[in-house]
Amino acid sequence: MAEHNLRGKRGEEEAAKHLLTNGYTILHRNWRSGHKELDIVARQGNELVVVEVKSRKDTLFGQPEDAVDGRKIRRIVASTDAYLRKFAIDLPVRFDIITVIGEEAPYRIEHICDAFFPPMWN
Repeated sequence: MAEHNLRGKRGEEEAAKHLLTNGYTILHRNWRSGHKELDIVARQGNELVVVEVKSRKDTLFGQPEDAVDGRKIRRIVASTDAYLRKFAIDLPVRFDIITVIGEEAPYRIEHICDAFFPPMWN
């Protein structure tokens, strides 16, 4: 497996640990439906939290959260819609980003709550 893929897997592991430590319940990791994919789907209280995880070895080329652009947001929102329909979930949804920076533990983790909102389509 390529190094960047391993970094991504480690990052998702660290993000999941972070969520569990902070009282979240993880419902799914790497949920897929066709081409749709969500990194982590969790619950905090009465709210569904969809988490996009971005892992980098450093910030030399920018902040990891900057990779979540408009196109990526639209894909996450469409995937979330599929998830909500599949599991007949009727809860408020929040979109977070967790960034994991470093080559080995201890990693620098940042949890950005309400990182973005679904775009308005006409």
